[in-house]
Amino acid sequence: MRVVVVGASGNVGSALLRRLAGDPVVTSVVGVASRVPRADGSSTVVPPFDTAEWARCDLTDPEEVVASRLAGAFVGADAVVHLAWAIDPAHDREELARVNVEGTRRVAAAAARAGVGHLVVASCASACSPAFDDTPRDEYWPTAGIAGSVSSAQKAEVEEILDRFSAEHPGVVVTRVRAPFTFQRDAASEVSRLFFGKLLPAPLRRKGHLPTLVWPRGMRLQVVHADDLADAYLEILVGRHAGTFNVAAPDVLTGPDVAAIVSQGRLREVSPGALRRAVALAWAARLVPLDPGWFDVALAVPVLDTSRARRLLRWAPVHDARATVTEVVGGLVEGAGTQSPPLLPS
Repeated sequence: MRVVVVGASGNVGSALLRRLAGDPVVTSVVGVASRVPRADGSSTVVPPFDTAEWARCDLTDPEEVVASRLAGAFVGADAVVHLAWAIDPAHDREELARVNVEGTRRVAAAAARAGVGHLVVASCASACSPAFDDTPRDEYWPTAGIAGSVSSAQKAEVEEILDRFSAEHPGVVVTRVRAPFTFQRDAASEVSRLFFGKLLPAPLRRKGHLPTLVWPRGMRLQVVHADDLADAYLEILVGRHAGTFNVAAPDVLTGPDVAAIVSQGRLREVSPGALRRAVALAWAARLVPLDPGWFDVALAVPVLDTSRARRLLRWAPVHDARATVTEVVGGLVEGAGTQSPPLLPS
């Protein structure tokens, strides 16, 4: 099986390359990225990025350029996995739409033109409509997105694109994967840059913990480890599974759970509205990179029911949420990363 991974240089892409490298069914891998991995500026590509042949393609380039480069990358492919997604620059919504929405449309169209039989696309829990309780929602939960979030609205738009694509190309197996926040140690420096910018609290860098965790009242956190998510992608590819799969760690974290990891149990719960206003002011002043819409997502995103993935893919996560968050927090303290442009260490 020849697999093309668009967005292979990122967090989930790096984990997927590790899984593809060890599977006997996968005979070759092509990695597509706007910034192709190189170690220390040399021509040597380090693991897991040496798993793939690399093709450079910026999905925001002129349409004919993108079509030509994707056509070359997709030659002979049995499956295309589309992972590319931008959340920065958050202040430029049009640029995000060019990457996320139009980029997905271009990848799907190129896959159809190349005769690719299986298209797998990364969706997200944030594509789902809000749910404020802890009842797990399955893959049939509506995908209207969460008001206030640009990224959520764009994920919901991508879901509509895939609905239309499936109807127009019945010969292509289409799979979408919905996951919550996805972490691994190698992604720690990227997480720091994208979520905190220059405001990663000094006590976390210096002492490895915060004096106190400030947590919005009522918020819960569902995550998945990148390696567990990659396992699900591999099972989808090998089994040629169609449809939608929710993939997440089994446990859902609350404020006290996260405080036990990052602040030695010290916790201060505050009004969500007050904290959102503070985030909005910091974002407007360009002190933090993520817009306050991400705060809305964190409060309203539904808990994902992963029964379908467990049943059809025989998927079971190795890492629980506590272990996953502990791992990435340790990486934040150490400035961890790897030799890929998006994942370079601090």
